[in-house]
Amino acid sequence: MPRIALVTYDPGPEPSKDADLPVLVAALREAGADAQAVCWDDGDTDWAGFDLAVIRSTWDYSWRQAEFVAWAERCGKETRLANPAAVVRWNTDKRYLGELAEAGVPVVPTRYLAPGAPADLPGHEYVVKPTSGAGARYAARYTPEQHGSAVRQLERMHAEGLTAMVQPYMRGIDAGGERALQFFGGRLLHASRKRAVLAPGTAFDAVKVAHPGLEPWTPTPAEVAVAERALAAVPDAPELLYARVDLVDGEDGRPRVMELELVEPNLFLFLHPGSLPTVVEAVLAEAGR
Repeated sequence: MPRIALVTYDPGPEPSKDADLPVLVAALREAGADAQAVCWDDGDTDWAGFDLAVIRSTWDYSWRQAEFVAWAERCGKETRLANPAAVVRWNTDKRYLGELAEAGVPVVPTRYLAPGAPADLPGHEYVVKPTSGAGARYAARYTPEQHGSAVRQLERMHAEGLTAMVQPYMRGIDAGGERALQFFGGRLLHASRKRAVLAPGTAFDAVKVAHPGLEPWTPTPAEVAVAERALAAVPDAPELLYARVDLVDGEDGRPRVMELELVEPNLFLFLHPGSLPTVVEAVLAEAGR
């Protein structure tokens, strides 16, 4: 009976936002595993007592990136961690988009403004967000006329030690949405589409709906090809238990990588219940390696 930790966050008095977690725990137990949901920052957890720790919904990590990466490195020394700690370290800093671009992967054009850098902002509609973020935290959409508001956001982020990303607003989202291609056990599991997250005029520190208008999606061959190119460009070709590639259309109508989610992507199993057996099979196989 493999012992499997599904690693999550502590929601405090609020209910957990991970609707898939209890379903996955139950399915793994039904398949013969001793599966438990465990908070990543629970200091009493003996990670060596598990055969596998699967990072699932550590959705508070972006506020505590350094602490989370240090935990992943400790956990990875005590048990098998999926995805591996080296992947966590690389993927929790969105400067990886620059590395993907250098490898020839089509990505959303991105510039980075570290603390102390001047507020060099474009003359077209653009997005500002942190290199360590999740759920559109500290993300906002601006026009050139909103330069003052964007500068104040940069000042706030820089004061907190955050590096900012500046990207053109991809208008393809308004028409085609953002597509999320989910891979599990090395193969395409399913795909979903959501509508634009950043409405004009929404403050950067406002709470956003992370997945508005979410629906199942059948990916095109071009989308699958770009997603596979992105995964192939991950440094040192690690074995990934799971991955989600978020795509949007560029001005040329071709898909580009918005984000590569290798740490704690929402699996959207509630939208794709038929994918549950495949996920269980892959997790059990990983635990038995």
